[in-house]
Amino acid sequence: MILLLNKPYGVICQFTRDGTHPTLKEFVNVPDVYPAGRLDTDSEGLLVLTDDGKLQNRIASPVGRHAKMEKSYWVQVEGRVSEQALTTLQAGLDLGDFSTAPCKAAEIAPPAALWLRDPPIRHRAAIPTSWLDITLTEGKNRQVRRMTAKVGLPTLRLIRHRIGTWTLDGLQPGQWRAMDETRAAPVEKVVNRGARKFVVGSNGSRAG
Repeated sequence: MILLLNKPYGVICQFTRDGTHPTLKEFVNVPDVYPAGRLDTDSEGLLVLTDDGKLQNRIASPVGRHAKMEKSYWVQVEGRVSEQALTTLQAGLDLGDFSTAPCKAAEIAPPAALWLRDPPIRHRAAIPTSWLDITLTEGKNRQVRRMTAKVGLPTLRLIRHRIGTWTLDGLQPGQWRAMDETRAAPVEKVVNRGARKFVVGSNGSRAG
């Protein structure tokens, strides 16, 4: 079984409670599926959940022979993007404890129909922001944020929009789609958490 979830900002990437953060259990009530790889609590976007251990390893492995599945990110950064910054990102750069592999990096227009983040990013009237599309075949802890910071472009917002051939298409924050033999579309409902609302997916199964 494969589920594609659009993980909202502020949701911890696990099913068990840890402090005050909402967890995956509040959005996915399918038993025996687990995240293949992780997204930081302050990152958003595509998360694959599956009961297939081999697939989990292939997606989650940050290096080595399994590191072949591309992962693409929309990255809102502080500042203007120079050609030198793009060239440095593309070629790979030394982050101190490791050097990144060559990657794809391009400046893009703000992604169409992107949802508003809650809470919004910090805004500084005198400092412009830009958007990048970055594609990696590796994925170490906070790698994209460290890469953009290294070239003088601090990350303000990070959204993973693709893993391999799977994308966020049609998924709002908190909503999931089952990619099994039925390819069922998600059932939508709204869950309130204080002043926050999420659109979430459920197929009516018991909580896992």
